[in-house]
Amino acid sequence: MTSPRMTHPLDGIDYPHQCRDWEETPYTKALGDALEALFDQGKHELPEIVDGLNRAGVLPPGRSSWNEDLFKSEMARLGA
Repeated sequence: MTSPRMTHPLDGIDYPHQCRDWEETPYTKALGDALEALFDQGKHELPEIVDGLNRAGVLPPGRSSWNEDLFKSEMARLGA
């Protein structure tokens, strides 16, 4: 007789979206995708992230480019 397969208690729960109290927009989707790609490339330092977002063309609201202070304030605004 085999043992039942153990699963993680959060399996099947869309956890990141459970925490968000706002609807995703094209901007937040693009920002999230770009950040995920940067993290996948091993870029975790703030200057690398800001540079990567600028190179990816994901512009901050009302601005033409990212800087470190703007990135930090936008992450605070979005609740990250």
